[in-house]
Amino acid sequence: MNKRTIIMTATSAMAAVVMAQTPVKPAIPQDKEIERKVEQTLAGMTLDEKIGQMCEITVDVVTDWNSPDDFRLSREKLDTIIRQYKVGSILNVPLSVAQTKEKWAESIAEIQKVSIEAIGIPCVYGVDQIHGTTYTLGGTLFPQPINQAASFNRDMPYRVSQVCAYESRACDIPWIYAPVMDLGRNPVWPRAWESFGEDCYVNAVMGSRAVKGFQGDDPNHIGPENVAACMKHFMAYGVPVTGRDRTPSAVGEREMREKYFMPFLHAARAGALTLMPNSSINMGIPFHANKTLLTDWLKEGLNWDGMIVTDWADINNLCVRDHIAATKKDAIRIAINAGIDMSMVPYDVSFCDDLKALVNEGKVSMSRIDDAVRRILRLKYRLNLFNRPDTRPADYPDFGCKEWADEARTFATESQVLLKNDDNTLPLREGTRILLTGPNANSMRCLNGGWSYSWQGDKADECAAQYNTIYEAMCNRFGSDNVKLVEGVSYKKGGKIDEMGTTDIEAAVNAASDADVIVACIGETSYAETPGNISDLWLPDTQRSLVKALAATGKPVVLILNEGRPRIISDIVPLAKAVIDIMLPGNYGGDALASLIAGNSNFSAKLPFTYPSHPNSLTTYDHKPCENMGQMDGNYNYEAVIDVQWPFGAGMSYTTFAYDNLRADKTDFGAGDTLTFSIDITNTGDRDGKEPVLLYSSDVVASLSPDNKRLRQFDKVELKAGERRTVKMSIKASDLAFVGADGRWTLEEGDFVMTCGGQNLTIHCNETKTWDTPNI
Repeated sequence: MNKRTIIMTATSAMAAVVMAQTPVKPAIPQDKEIERKVEQTLAGMTLDEKIGQMCEITVDVVTDWNSPDDFRLSREKLDTIIRQYKVGSILNVPLSVAQTKEKWAESIAEIQKVSIEAIGIPCVYGVDQIHGTTYTLGGTLFPQPINQAASFNRDMPYRVSQVCAYESRACDIPWIYAPVMDLGRNPVWPRAWESFGEDCYVNAVMGSRAVKGFQGDDPNHIGPENVAACMKHFMAYGVPVTGRDRTPSAVGEREMREKYFMPFLHAARAGALTLMPNSSINMGIPFHANKTLLTDWLKEGLNWDGMIVTDWADINNLCVRDHIAATKKDAIRIAINAGIDMSMVPYDVSFCDDLKALVNEGKVSMSRIDDAVRRILRLKYRLNLFNRPDTRPADYPDFGCKEWADEARTFATESQVLLKNDDNTLPLREGTRILLTGPNANSMRCLNGGWSYSWQGDKADECAAQYNTIYEAMCNRFGSDNVKLVEGVSYKKGGKIDEMGTTDIEAAVNAASDADVIVACIGETSYAETPGNISDLWLPDTQRSLVKALAATGKPVVLILNEGRPRIISDIVPLAKAVIDIMLPGNYGGDALASLIAGNSNFSAKLPFTYPSHPNSLTTYDHKPCENMGQMDGNYNYEAVIDVQWPFGAGMSYTTFAYDNLRADKTDFGAGDTLTFSIDITNTGDRDGKEPVLLYSSDVVASLSPDNKRLRQFDKVELKAGERRTVKMSIKASDLAFVGADGRWTLEEGDFVMTCGGQNLTIHCNETKTWDTPNI
C-alpha cells in the first residue's frame, strides 16, 4: 500500500467508534419527484457530460478581453468550455469588480442559453457575497459577519442573507458561497471578520439562520427569491497554528467533533445544499483529501445529500503545494475518491481530461462519478434551473430599496461595541468641537472590508461614493463647522496591509488645540484572504504614535477601532477616555457610528471574540483551567494568568442592566431532560436599551479537563428605562455533554454551574450517559 492510499483509507479508532450503526435520519428529506428526474437525467448522460458537470471554471476563461472596460463574454470560448467540455458551473466576478444587475443578468443568461443548447443541462453560477450583494453596483451591503455576531441578534444573519438572496437573483445569480462558519479562534487569521467569532454555538446559530435566509424553508424547492447556500470552510480553517491564511491547523479529532463540526452539523440540518472544504491541512492531511471528514463524517454521518465544491485550485494544491500527489492527475484521483463532487479548477479544463482518464484506468469508479453528478443535478433541480434557468432584474423591484438601506443602518448601529467610557465621555453633546483623525476617518473601503465591490475591497471608495464615511457622517450629525479632519496618518496607496503612507502627526497635534475632544479612527484598511496575512498583531506603530501624541495634548481621546481582527493596542487604551470597536459595519457604518456617538442611538453589542492584550498571550474564553492559575503552593514558582484586553462578551451601553434571580425548572436532571432557565433583568438606567443575555455552563469536575465555561444559549431583549422582564432560555441536557477520550459523546454525573449576568446557579446531573452515535 503506497503512502497516498494510506492517506485516503486511514481512520482512527475514534472515527470507527463514532460511526453510527443505525440508519441516520436524512439531513435534507428527499423529494421523490426530484430524485426521479435526477436519475432520468443521469441515465442519459455520457461520461464526458458527467465529468463536465464536475468542473467549475472562472468567468475570466470565457471573457472577451478585447474590451477591458466593458465586460463581454467570448462566444468562441464559451463554445469550447461548454459545448466541447460540457462544463457545468461558472463562478466569479467579471473584470474583478462589481457589475450592474443588468450586466450580470445579461451575461449569465447568455451562459445558460449555450449550456441548455449544448448539453440540455443548465449551468449553476456561483459568487462570493458574504454581507449582501457585494459584487453588484447599487446593491445593499450590510455589516460583515463578525458584526452580525456581535449583535447577538439571531434575526440579523437571516435578514442579511434573505436580502442578499433576493438581490442576487435580480442578477440571475442562484448560488452564493456563504455563510462562513469557521471558528475565528486565532486573531492573527486574516479572515476572522468573515466568521461569526470564536464560539462554536454562536457560529452554529448564526450560520444556520443565514442558511435559512438564503434558501428559505424548503431546501428541495428553492424559490425565485432565494439562492443555494454554501457552508464553508469545512473545517478548523480559522485556527491556523501560525495565524496565516491557508496554513496548517493542529486540531485533534475529539475537539474537531465537539466544536469545529458543530456549526456545519447545524447548517446541514438546516438544509444547506452545498459545502466548501478548508483550503489547508490538519494534522498533515489536506481537507480536500480527507475521506474520513468529507464522506464518513459529513455525507454518511449526517446522511447529507448535498454537493461538495472545492475552493480555488485546491485539487491542484494537493500536488503543487501539499505534495501528497506526484501529479495533478493523481491529485484529482485522491480528491474525488475522498468525496469532492465539483472542482473549482478554475482556469483550464485539463481536469476533465485527467478525470476521464482516471475513470478509464479504473482508478476512479463510475459509482463515485455518478454519486457526484447526482449531487450536482440534485442541486440544479432544487434550484429549479431546468424549468427556470434565468431570473430577470425587472422582476425584482425592491433591489436596493430604502427599506433595506434602513435595515442595514439599523444593523450597523446594533453591531458596534462600546468597550470603554470613562467619566461618561460619550455621548458627545451638541456643539462639541471635534478633531477627527486617523487613517480610517474618511474611507468607505475601511468601513466595508474585503469582498466588497472587489476581492480586496479596494474599489469601495469609488463604488460606494454615495454613502458616508465616518467624517461625512460626523459632519452631518454635529455640523461641518464643529468637525475638523486632520488624518495625521494614512495608508500607503497600493501598499501592503500594514504599510502606512503619508505621516503628519504634528499637524494633527496642532489641530487639537481648537478641539474639545479628539476622535481617532484607527485600525486596518481592507483585505481578504492571503493578502491580509501579517507578522505582527500590534496595530502599526505609526498609528499608535499618533494616538500617544494626541493624548499628550490633554484633550480627551475617543478611539474608534475599525478593523477586521483585534489588533493589539494595550499601550494606548489607558490613554483613551472611550473606546468603540466598530469592526466592519458596511456602507452605513459611518452613519450608525455618528448616531451612537451623539447619543441618538444606544450601544447594544458585545464582543464575539476575546480581544488580546499581548501578541504571545492569545486565548479564547473557553480555555482550560490550567491556562489561568495563580501562584502555586510550595517551591515551584509557577504562574499562568490569562491577561486579555477585553473578554468575550464585553460590551457596554449608555444605560445599565441588573440581573437577579437565576433559576431553573429543575436542578436535578437526567440525560434526556430539557432544562429551562429564567432570569430577571431590569433596565436600571434612564435610557431605553437592548441587552444580549448570555447563558454559560461550567462542568465542575469531569473525566477530561473541562473548559473554563461554554456559551449554551443567548437571547436579546429590549427594555425601556426602568422596565423589568423575565427572560427564559432552554437547553437540552445533552448540550452539556462532551466528546470523551474514546471519541464518544458523554454526559457525566455531577455538578454544573450555570452563569448569566453575574448570577450563578448549581445544577446536578444524576446519571452518566454515553452515546454510541457520532452526533447527538
